[in-house]
Amino acid sequence: MSSETTDREKKAGNRNRTAAIVCCAVVGGMVGMAYAAVPLYQLFCQVTGYGGTTQRVEQYSDTILDRTITVRFDANTNGVPWEFKPVQRDITLRLGETKQISYVSRNLADYPTWGTATFNVSPPQAGAYFNKVECFCFTEQELQPGESYDMPVVFFVDPEIVNVPELKDLKTITLSYTFFPLEKKAPVVAAPKTNTNQNENLGG
Repeated sequence: MSSETTDREKKAGNRNRTAAIVCCAVVGGMVGMAYAAVPLYQLFCQVTGYGGTTQRVEQYSDTILDRTITVRFDANTNGVPWEFKPVQRDITLRLGETKQISYVSRNLADYPTWGTATFNVSPPQAGAYFNKVECFCFTEQELQPGESYDMPVVFFVDPEIVNVPELKDLKTITLSYTFFPLEKKAPVVAAPKTNTNQNENLGG
């Protein structure tokens, strides 16, 4: 076999190895993106308010307008044996004004149950301007049989909403929560320790 043929074969082999490495990298990147898609999507929603995701803030609004808006409160359960409802169905407040409302949940089962809530606002575009200072969402809630629990929500509607063409005439926002069940596993009971000395004595 000539040296020229050997060189061609080496180059072809190198090209094949390079192509294989590139393919593996692409596949690995796609898998990584698939795993990252959910948290990235959640982060995107939290930052932009996309899909009706509300904003979480740590301070109250320093601007309050004379214009008012009505916020309605919706409550749902999906698989958790709770009675879940808002204390009041709606409230009217000024843009930028901070308000506190409450939801109440009650465990209808005769055993302890756990749940966690997701939320959104309607219309979805208003999510970026609905700011929550305090909320029970995405935190684990435990209720004993027949136990009731008061869950406050502190929020305000960002006055900047009046500068959004499609929202400037908005009169009503609906805040909706849905509770889902959380499974709790019973703690593993440790196996009893064997008394070695006793066994030895029994064995003579």
